[in-house]
Amino acid sequence: MEAPNPDFMREAIRLSIEKMQAGHGGPFGAVVVKDGQIIARGFNQVTSTHDPTCHAEVDAIRKACAVLGTFQLTDCDLYTSCEPCPMCLGAIYWARPRRVFYGNTKQDAAAIGFDDQFIYEELAKPLDQRQLPLRELLRVEAQAGFRAWQEHESRVDY
Repeated sequence: MEAPNPDFMREAIRLSIEKMQAGHGGPFGAVVVKDGQIIARGFNQVTSTHDPTCHAEVDAIRKACAVLGTFQLTDCDLYTSCEPCPMCLGAIYWARPRRVFYGNTKQDAAAIGFDDQFIYEELAKPLDQRQLPLRELLRVEAQAGFRAWQEHESRVDY
């Protein structure tokens, strides 16, 4: 496997600064690379779009999947200016890239006010001990959707 390319990380860093200074959101940028080429660029747009899920990594993943016409980033690398938050990390695992490279650490992000440690801690707790109440409701009825999925002839497993 080829070595990471610092130029791709530099592009993620450049995006993080440029787009933050342009007022799009926080200082985070990401690029998706396939076959040695950037196929998608993403940047944080949480405040400009009023979308708490519009982080750089999620933006880059969405764009890359659209370019490739698939929901998986097999054989792709993700370069991101900061260690992914829990939400982005989940999205990254679902997208299944080959590798991820990051610049700043989560501790660096916390030092400037982007502290996700409480989410990591919350996820480690049992459901009934979390600050956000999560309660099961109508499970038997909800299972109808799962049964329909299992029987759906055109389903695409992922």
